[in-house]
Amino acid sequence: MVYYQRYQQRKKGEVGTEEDEECQALITECANSGYYKRTRPKLLSFLLLSLLSCSFILAPHLFYSDTTFSLYSPEVENEGLAAHMVANAPLGSSISNGTISCDRSSFRSDFCIMKGDVRTQSPSSSIFVYRSRDKSSFTNYLSGLVEEHEKREELQQEKIKPYTRKWETSTMDTVTELDLIAKKESPGMKHQCDVQHDVPAVFFSTGGYTGNVYHEFNDGILPLYITSQHLSKKVVFVILDFHKWWLMKYGDIISHLSDYPVIDFSADKRTHCFPEAIVGMRIHNELTVDSSLMDGNKSILDFRNLLDRAYRPRVRSLIREQEAKQKLSVSVSPTSKSSSRIKRKVHERSLKRPKLVIISRNGSRAITNENLLAKMAEKIGFRVQVLRPESSTELAKIYWALNSSDVMIGVHGAAMSHFLFMRPGSVFIQVIPLGTAWAAEAYYGEPARKLGLEYIGYKILTTESSLYGKYGKDDPVVTNPRSVTKKGWEYTKKIYLEDQTVRLLLRRFRKQLVGAYNYTIERI
Repeated sequence: MVYYQRYQQRKKGEVGTEEDEECQALITECANSGYYKRTRPKLLSFLLLSLLSCSFILAPHLFYSDTTFSLYSPEVENEGLAAHMVANAPLGSSISNGTISCDRSSFRSDFCIMKGDVRTQSPSSSIFVYRSRDKSSFTNYLSGLVEEHEKREELQQEKIKPYTRKWETSTMDTVTELDLIAKKESPGMKHQCDVQHDVPAVFFSTGGYTGNVYHEFNDGILPLYITSQHLSKKVVFVILDFHKWWLMKYGDIISHLSDYPVIDFSADKRTHCFPEAIVGMRIHNELTVDSSLMDGNKSILDFRNLLDRAYRPRVRSLIREQEAKQKLSVSVSPTSKSSSRIKRKVHERSLKRPKLVIISRNGSRAITNENLLAKMAEKIGFRVQVLRPESSTELAKIYWALNSSDVMIGVHGAAMSHFLFMRPGSVFIQVIPLGTAWAAEAYYGEPARKLGLEYIGYKILTTESSLYGKYGKDDPVVTNPRSVTKKGWEYTKKIYLEDQTVRLLLRRFRKQLVGAYNYTIERI
């Protein structure tokens, strides 16, 4: 593990050696003097003054050290800081007032905590934390005597881009960088504070790959849950690279993570003051939550429950709207009462059939015989819904469709992130085109199993891919996709993600559907 430590801790005993020897010499000399008994009162006063002088000289070294500890170093771990940094201890429980502690050990993201008098300065993309002095304490009284020494001390400063794809330089170039600065408050110093908050803040960016639903959940929403859930909604979210549409899209989830309005860091020029700040977010793995690193052993199932609470009110509203439309259509229908009753019974019976949702794609990686797939599924016994999510589709509607489903089918791609909306125990069938096997398993297969879904990865045959007809059966693009993907992301993207469609061999795929149907019937 890489440990981050900005300043080296001063070694014990290397400061003040000459002063200690000088004091000891004075004591020894006086003790050996022949005038010791006759001048005792004056001698005691002299010794006391000498000791106080040594204390004044040593005070800044003993009580002020600008060390920034590694968040997982042995010294700090013994005090419980490592546990805190993985959200297993109260926020800021082991971080000194007026300091910045950063963990840069993860290859995915950097993570810093500031505790004390935290203040934003949006125009300079800076966050300051001031170490206040309590003049009633003896140590701070001594520090006032060495003000000139402190003015010469270097200020602690960190730089961080609060986004969870740290290893991708080109992506991180689109993310705003923050300066984190720790200062020592001078006597009489006054700071303007336009908005005073009494709860911590979490600073993060919605830049990077925001706009892609997989990245919005994996790089943003899930890390935000991991980072802030232990605060029980008593937290303010401060967003860099802010998008209004993002807040509209995910507002239902955000409102279940925080009781406070979000702050657009760049647009809001006021000075916001916080008792503590978390800058950056934790991320565990692809679309999941590692319960061993969470306060209260929270898991991906707890995140799934949060989604349910977030979308339940809107889903109920959508159901009422649908029922109202159905009643209206019946009331204006010229059919007889007997035929209406028959239709109602047919509808009720269909609701008892297992529900299958097909996530439909247009263009690349589309299932070109999707209509035949839907008909086959209906013959097997499913109630089929074809869902075509767009970037503007209300998430509550997608949640409603998948939360009420028993089986979901879709071709590998960002929309498969919606498996998070399925109930544990449901069936997720991912159609895996050529050249996407590794990503399909890592990004969706393994996370789906962690959520408790019955996952089926359907790897297509070469003859089910449009690349078979385009390149021929003997081309490495078809026969050895790994040799092509090794050339780099651009090859993978251009050939296998953007230039491939799927035509399922229905007789072969039918086995998967029958198995899913039988499993669902037994489960029901």
